[in-house]
Amino acid sequence: MFTEAIEAILQDQFTPAAIRAIEAGADPATAWNALADAGFLELLAAEDAGGAGLSLSDLFPIFVAIGHHAVPVPLAQSIAARALLARTGTAAPAGMITLAQSCRPEPDGTLVCAYTPFGAIADFTLAGTADGLLLLDCRAAERIGTGVHGSQSATLRWLPGHIATPLPGATSADVQAWGAALHAALIAGAAARVGAMTLQYCQDRSQFGKSIGKYQAIQHQLAVMTEHIAAATVAAELAFGTNGTQPQRLTAALAKARSSEAAQLVAASAHGLHGAIGVTEEYDLQLLTRRLHDWRTAHGSEACWSVQVGEALLASEAGTVEFVRKATRMEEQSGAW
Repeated sequence: MFTEAIEAILQDQFTPAAIRAIEAGADPATAWNALADAGFLELLAAEDAGGAGLSLSDLFPIFVAIGHHAVPVPLAQSIAARALLARTGTAAPAGMITLAQSCRPEPDGTLVCAYTPFGAIADFTLAGTADGLLLLDCRAAERIGTGVHGSQSATLRWLPGHIATPLPGATSADVQAWGAALHAALIAGAAARVGAMTLQYCQDRSQFGKSIGKYQAIQHQLAVMTEHIAAATVAAELAFGTNGTQPQRLTAALAKARSSEAAQLVAASAHGLHGAIGVTEEYDLQLLTRRLHDWRTAHGSEACWSVQVGEALLASEAGTVEFVRKATRMEEQSGAW
């Protein structure tokens, strides 16, 4: 029910033209207010607190839909941030909240959150430290864009007087697990749409008197792309299969490692099969493939998370098969995980 309802709003508010406009600097307030007024920011909050009381497994298809529509506002991040803030007993502020993927104090007391997803437009950033969460007002920060076309990520810098006191109840590990899990789901949604667009193009495009999709070499590339999309989707779903409102670190690591690996391969295959039209500004494919590359590195790429999965395996007393069996059954791991 919730997925269908939010799909309707996303389809209405975030057309390709609207996405391009917001990326170019248009005010996203109208679209954002439509989501906020419908109550979609509190999907994980308990019903007696005015929320929908959804489980993480219920939330997964909604995050996939957000990726499918290339939503240019931090909707998934805001939902996660509100769940994290609830654990600290802090009311979430009105507006767009994003999750910082890093938080670094400098010698002069300046706080830096580098390459923050949606840092260019977010109202607030939730950053994790070992002592708790920092809720930071982006309007008091210096925003430094990435310089990448259409990117809404930015490095944020706060002077000492604008840094809040950490909120106990959650830590940087919780923020990173959420960031990995939600971006895995976004990648799964965007990759599925890229795959559908590519398949349709191959069916419509004719060469030498027949559809290029009928050539065996093209079919092979489509099949490999489909395999990666399916693997990314299954891996992402693992991260949302736990109880409560916090993804487990190991399943989040597995999800992000596999989905990030798939992101670059799906994007490359899509552009290869589309040919020259795929890289043009007017064609919608680039709205999705740019995000696949952006989301691949957000909160750690496959290189980052694969190392952490490997370290967890080496620290485990179980053999490889048993480790994989437990991990894919989403059983909580001991130790640092």
